[in-house]
Amino acid sequence: MPPIPDPTHSDQPPLCLVTGATGYVGGRLVPELLRAGYRVRVLARSPAKLLRRPWYDDVEIAEADASDAEEVRKALDGVDIGYYLLHSIGTGRDFGETERHIAETVASAARDRGVSRLVYLGGLVAPDERLSEHLASRAEVGDVLLESGVPTVVLRAGIVIGSGSASFEMLRYLTERLPVMITPRWVRSRVQPIAIRDVLRYLVAAAALPAEVSRGFDIGGPDVLTYQDMMQRFAAIVGLPRRRIVPVPVLSPGLSSEWVGFVTPVPRGLARPLVESLRNTAVADEHDIAEFVPDPPDGLIGYDRAVELALSKVRDLDVPTAWSSATPIGAPSEPLPDDPDWAGGSLYVDDRVRTVDAGREALWHIIEGIGGRRGWYSFPLGWTARGWIDRLSGGPGLARGRRDPDRLLPGDSLDWWRVEKIETGVRLRLRAEMRMPGLAWLEFSVDRTDHGDRSVLRQRALFHPHGAAGHAYWWAVRPFHGLVFGSMQRNIARAAEHVERPA
Repeated sequence: MPPIPDPTHSDQPPLCLVTGATGYVGGRLVPELLRAGYRVRVLARSPAKLLRRPWYDDVEIAEADASDAEEVRKALDGVDIGYYLLHSIGTGRDFGETERHIAETVASAARDRGVSRLVYLGGLVAPDERLSEHLASRAEVGDVLLESGVPTVVLRAGIVIGSGSASFEMLRYLTERLPVMITPRWVRSRVQPIAIRDVLRYLVAAAALPAEVSRGFDIGGPDVLTYQDMMQRFAAIVGLPRRRIVPVPVLSPGLSSEWVGFVTPVPRGLARPLVESLRNTAVADEHDIAEFVPDPPDGLIGYDRAVELALSKVRDLDVPTAWSSATPIGAPSEPLPDDPDWAGGSLYVDDRVRTVDAGREALWHIIEGIGGRRGWYSFPLGWTARGWIDRLSGGPGLARGRRDPDRLLPGDSLDWWRVEKIETGVRLRLRAEMRMPGLAWLEFSVDRTDHGDRSVLRQRALFHPHGAAGHAYWWAVRPFHGLVFGSMQRNIARAAEHVERPA
């Protein structure tokens, strides 16, 4: 790996700005840069999502919207290396236009602020193929950054294999859940997967490349496979029988994404651009990066080993970032009811308070562990049915589960909820991402009583309806709140009491 260069305007180590740090790759890059000796500043629109990251106290935080030119210029003050890891995939039909605008904003600000290098992670593309909208957009962003006048390294990768990546989770669930598959023709497309560890190694090394290097590099692992090959080899690694895969020409990308969204935790809004991109060949045309970043002595990580490493992280409950913890697909952006800029309007509230014969620590342990495999302490059949309804209507349902069974971070997905705020031992607030005519939140808070061995659990369900359909929805489900939310509070209290005084 090239040595860290001398900073251009300071006797301190170079300062890196990482965008997209709440995402899958960005969240893993930050600690790698710190370990390599760089100073790190993180650009985040919502810094609260970073509060419980283990590296939070070791970085600078720049609160900024990447589409706001003035805010980006301020965030880039004094920065030597800028990492562009922003991605708008799955956020709407105009994500290509959005990505181009943000890339132009960052590129212009980097040039104005004298940034010495930009680093971007894009996608492998076949020059003679018609690209999917997703891959075309990623290629365009790379071109915008290369034309910025700032020395730029564009690393072009195909499928990234690592615990928590959307591509890996899609592969994993399709293989585990479907012993027989009627599949689209894209399962025969050639791809060159790469382990997340090798991606991070290249990203860190790119910061120290010579100033005259400004170009794109293809990066990939040692294996060239088809998606069908990857599924069969995954099955063999985990001890499953060989999958029966029958490719057919009639499944369009739209139908394929519906199918992927139904079988895997990846919602169709994200599945569609991923599926469309799988039609394209994703094989490296060159390995020029090795001139500047030599391969490790043992070589790049192969596909089988990358899968084994990813699965070991899942088994050890050591998944530091996941695709679902990035910007939520189709999530509402309106302020919360107790935020200063809440605009008012109708707000329905189901508010329940209960004294619990357990201390705050025991009660908080149950609250922070809610969801996923532990469930919601309330009417399991009803939650399962609602989850399937949500999945069929294009929502996440209950399929996403949890990143970690015991610990939550701001921004984590939690079944069909998103962690909006967490104050350890005090409050957990979740925002619903299920399909419904309005906005919904579920909040748990813990307080003391006059007796140290008891605590108070307050549970609030809030709903801000959109139009007449929203009001009708609330009153239609209101009769079931006693069964759903009442039993939830009782069972949470009982679980906490059992933790404190086991039978």
